Amino acid sequence: MSLAEASEARKARLIALRKRKAGEAVDVNGVVEPLIKNRNFDPETRTLKKRVQEDVVMEDTVENQVKGLAEQIIAEDEKRRAQDLDVFNIAPKRPNWDLRREMEKKLAKLERRTQEAIHTLIRQRLAAQKGESDDLVGAMKAEERQNASGSLSDEEED
Repeated sequence: MSLAEASEARKARLIALRKRKAGEAVDVNGVVEPLIKNRNFDPETRTLKKRVQEDVVMEDTVENQVKGLAEQIIAEDEKRRAQDLDVFNIAPKRPNWDLRREMEKKLAKLERRTQEAIHTLIRQRLAAQKGESDDLVGAMKAEERQNASGSLSDEEED
């Protein structure tokens, strides 16, 4: 390609570029080309444009939907924390629950021994009523009863 041909091609491109900028359809070699928008190509410098975020504005995005959500959650959490600091919510319902927990094991042993002692006393009373007692007091009472009942039976015989 010669210098003159390159110059003519350049002039044609510049005329077409002016028409495109004006918004007209471009006529190249008798063919009308539709208007092409160069979104990422700069025809003046004949290079690719760098994408700029300001060109694209999207209204319905996840970021826009969630924008105030973080602040709202933080505000609700602060309200909840302020309510939870109420003294009545902090205090246990039974103030001595920890003492009871500590004493349960000891009380279980004592309860078993208490039940054993109650059973022993009941057995001794039943044995004392029948006159078969192992302890001294029960034996003495049983003997007195026998004597009392023996003296009554002696009086009846006379």
